[in-house]
Amino acid sequence: MQAANSTPPTDNSRTIAIAGINEPTISNYFETLNAGDFESTAALFAPDGVMYAPFESGIVGHNAIASYLQQEARGLKAEPREGIAEIQADVTKVQVSGKVQMPLFGVNVSWLFLLNPQQQITSVTVKLLASPQELLSLKR
Repeated sequence: MQAANSTPPTDNSRTIAIAGINEPTISNYFETLNAGDFESTAALFAPDGVMYAPFESGIVGHNAIASYLQQEARGLKAEPREGIAEIQADVTKVQVSGKVQMPLFGVNVSWLFLLNPQQQITSVTVKLLASPQELLSLKR
């Protein structure tokens, strides 16, 4: 499988390929996020799904997640590189590493997804992988 950044993008609707990951929900998360289709991104979550974004407490539910992304993720370009999936009894845990490019900065990021048996996201935790000094300069 090719890494997501092995060929230059032609547009925002390209299929995301993440080395080590073959979960359509995860690919759809990054595709809709990069396309700015935040309603579709939020729809990938279970009704009580939670997004744990940097510097935020848990954001719960489709409407809250879509609203948060609309406000905070405009111009965001996620570049997932590789990941690992672990299937347990009633949950699939998917860890992805990559980079997020914002209009004013780029930062290495890890995402930890938990998927229910219906392949809905029950939670995603987004962690910035930067030094404390770098993180302080990003926080508003």
